[in-house]
Amino acid sequence: MRNLFLSLALVTAPMAQAHPHVFVDVALRFLSDEQGHLTGVEVTWSYDDFFSLLVLEDRGLDADGDMILTDEERASLMGFDLEYWEPGFEGALFLYEAGHKVHLGRPEATHAEMQGGRIVTKHIRPVSPRDLTELTVRPYDPSYYGALDLKKISGLPEGCDAEVLEADTQAANAKVEELGGVGMEAVYDEVQVGIFYADEVRITCAQSS
Repeated sequence: MRNLFLSLALVTAPMAQAHPHVFVDVALRFLSDEQGHLTGVEVTWSYDDFFSLLVLEDRGLDADGDMILTDEERASLMGFDLEYWEPGFEGALFLYEAGHKVHLGRPEATHAEMQGGRIVTKHIRPVSPRDLTELTVRPYDPSYYGALDLKKISGLPEGCDAEVLEADTQAANAKVEELGGVGMEAVYDEVQVGIFYADEVRITCAQSS
């Protein structure tokens, strides 16, 4: 995700000394096969109005400014936030099973549109099919270039419960201050502070007999 934000650095230059630069509402929908095995997560990102406007201007979309895109414009916007996915880049979604990181496949863009002046995109992060018993999920940008705010969870199989632990922003700011200061750009470039600001979902599911 940060790779995309850096590609718009010239557009967002006046914000260069502020973190985060982009605000994103997140929805997660868990995908399962007919046997109830987890097969992936559909991720919905709803970008803030200002960043959405910058993206439209940067890509030459919505020339009349009515915030309504044509079919061709929506097609050209599809996957725009996944274009700079370099080797080794893990993205902005992290899953842990029994304390071990779950490997997520590369994202597959599925949708892009405008909703109320905001760009909304969807993509799927596939996983190898597995029983869903206990899972920890954290949607966040490691560099905290973007602030991700988890808004909705859906798609959990019957018998699964989810507990959402919202990030403690004040505590996160205090940790960053200890590292050199909230206003120091180098702190965000050198240290992956996004984890301090991450919402966390703890999923537990009854085991089938």
